[in-house]
Amino acid sequence: MKKKNLLKSASCAIALSMFIIGCSAPSKTQDGGGQQSSGAPVQAFNPDEVKDGIDFTMMRSQFGAVPKPNGEVKLGGVSKAFENEYWRTLKEGMEIGAKKMQDKGFKVSIDVKAAQGEGDEQGQLSIVKDMVNKKYAALLLSPISDGNLVPGVEDAKKANIPVINVNDGLIETAPNYVGPKAIQNGELAAEWIANKINKEGNVAVIIGMPKAFAARQRTAGFENWMKQNAPNVKIAEKQNADWDRAKAKDLASTWIKKHPDLKAIFANNDTMALGAVEAVKASGKKILVVGVDGIGEAYESIKKGELSATIDSFPKYKGQIAVEAATRIIGGQKLPRVIWTPQALIDSSNVNTPAEQIIKWQEPEFK
Repeated sequence: MKKKNLLKSASCAIALSMFIIGCSAPSKTQDGGGQQSSGAPVQAFNPDEVKDGIDFTMMRSQFGAVPKPNGEVKLGGVSKAFENEYWRTLKEGMEIGAKKMQDKGFKVSIDVKAAQGEGDEQGQLSIVKDMVNKKYAALLLSPISDGNLVPGVEDAKKANIPVINVNDGLIETAPNYVGPKAIQNGELAAEWIANKINKEGNVAVIIGMPKAFAARQRTAGFENWMKQNAPNVKIAEKQNADWDRAKAKDLASTWIKKHPDLKAIFANNDTMALGAVEAVKASGKKILVVGVDGIGEAYESIKKGELSATIDSFPKYKGQIAVEAATRIIGGQKLPRVIWTPQALIDSSNVNTPAEQIIKWQEPEFK
């Protein structure tokens, strides 16, 4: 018995020592280039903060004409859900981008699909895995959350299929990212609202889906700008509505009753902003409402004098830029990891100005 107890004690001691060694080993993290380094806490990839990112105009000036790929190229686009006009417009932009290349003699096509809804994470992943199995030439992905498409991206990388993370959510393991600086969405909204309310008073923020990168960045941009530039503006309420119009309307209705002096509401997207507009109209009060995305219904609402403003990230042009970037990568160009796309605040002063004029759009050159 004593011998057995001694053996048992020795085994426990060895196991404990191994546990201690494992726990005290230096942690690993990724540096800016995606390489492993040790000793620092893990830092998540943030395209807003990448030092060597360039905007799409710089991509064109630095890399020149779009190279013509060999043979036929079929791209796969995967969006969140087509129930949201923004994702339908992004799809349209991608298809326009492919059509323009076809007109130049490029054999490039794109198949754009989406999940059943903005909560269907597994359904969206299944679409990606199917595209990998069918060996699409490149994937342009806008995940529902920051993690739901990671398994599909890993499969694509093993199959040597280029992956571009388009806009949002964020895929830390994706080799390339195309989209706007999400934090600037919030900063632009904050500056506009602050100037309209003389930099003082109560405002509220309707957040999208907390797991989404864009929701976090848009909210952080808004809060940080106010803190640094308009300290007398108080964020009286802040809560998520999961990109849902009805939820946003209910939140806004509650806040309007709770805060009779509420001056403005910033919503992380136009769908929620339009829900807030419904609540404001029902209250009979004059409360500013600003959204993000620049969907057609938001433009119409601004023209009617209802929605105050939107931060347009021009999905129709973003889709074209994403297809261009994918074609450049397939053609052998080594693009920086991050390509930023245009955005601008739209209100009554420029709502009738053509997008091409606002972003100074020019077509790329083709080889």
